[in-house]
Amino acid sequence: MIPSTYRSSRLKINLDAIDFNIKEEIKRLNSSQTLYAVVKANGYGHGAVATAKTAIKAGARGLCVSNLNEALELREAEIKEPIIVLSYVEIEYINKAIQHDITLTATSLEWLMLLDKKVKSPIKIHLKIDTGMGRIGLREESEMKEAKKILENNPLIEFEGIFTHFSKADSQDFSYVELQKKRFVNALDIFGREMKYIHTSNSATALWHGAWESNLIRFGDAMYGMNPSGNELEEPFKLKQALSLETKIIHIKKLPRGEKIGYGATYETLESEWIATLPIGYADGLVRDFQGFHVLVDGKKCPIVGRICMDQCMIRLDQEYKTGTIVTIFGENKGTFNSIQSGAEFVKTINYEITCGLTDRLPRIYIKNGQEVELN
Repeated sequence: MIPSTYRSSRLKINLDAIDFNIKEEIKRLNSSQTLYAVVKANGYGHGAVATAKTAIKAGARGLCVSNLNEALELREAEIKEPIIVLSYVEIEYINKAIQHDITLTATSLEWLMLLDKKVKSPIKIHLKIDTGMGRIGLREESEMKEAKKILENNPLIEFEGIFTHFSKADSQDFSYVELQKKRFVNALDIFGREMKYIHTSNSATALWHGAWESNLIRFGDAMYGMNPSGNELEEPFKLKQALSLETKIIHIKKLPRGEKIGYGATYETLESEWIATLPIGYADGLVRDFQGFHVLVDGKKCPIVGRICMDQCMIRLDQEYKTGTIVTIFGENKGTFNSIQSGAEFVKTINYEITCGLTDRLPRIYIKNGQEVELN
């Protein structure tokens, strides 16, 4: 899918906000800790290359992605900093990773055994420990001991790091985090602490658990100015939302009372109403559950009426506005602000899913010092 540049709907990414969020977190780290920016899933929808370059300038010392293609995209953009693939990569592609100096994750004993047989050149790996996420990683003490033998006996495998992922670090209930901590300490007792990096710290662990047992911090959701807990926990510093979503009115009409709007005729005008059409829909990531959500026009909240279509949606206005009037879905409009979190709560999801769901059909415009910039 290519960006629809000849259309009024677009994402605006404030690079200064990303810069601020990273620098504020770095201030909280000690001299032995380093921050890696998580730019998987196209930088949580913000654009991987642009956010990666901004993060590096702000002080990030490396990058995290979820798959090999995402890592290669960064290398093709001439980014030289270390890159860790946090999830599974097929053994058949290890040479591609080696060629581009990309660090891989050992997701299981089986994977590590295959690597032991197939590897012909030096490769860096981080070992994943499943302490309770139930996703990937070594779990049993017996398989950890077998893994340790491989790591000690194969000089081509550089055991650079060991890590886990807390599933409830963004919750007021810390009991499950304590269980996961105990399990990770048991793993460290087996493998030791001589590897270069030990990391448990996603954004939530960094913000609310003192980056426990981490000399590498994986800074993701918070880097983009979103609270990983939603509103459950207060941020230790005020995060700045980086992403805005805006469009424009392309059509407006005044409808009498009793007129139906949209597929399924789910909305009926209660009186004479101004109805505007916007060129954005669920193919852009504005899912149908956003019917009823209030967008911003001239600093005022205006509801989406009728079902959201694939390419368009309708809103109710309190007065007539000209076509071309800016409509803000997320972000600031004449002093009124719509947070991504408010949208997430409206459709009963998390802020991550909102930004990751914004499709490539939306052009990403990058803002620095209040001006649109071209990134090389």
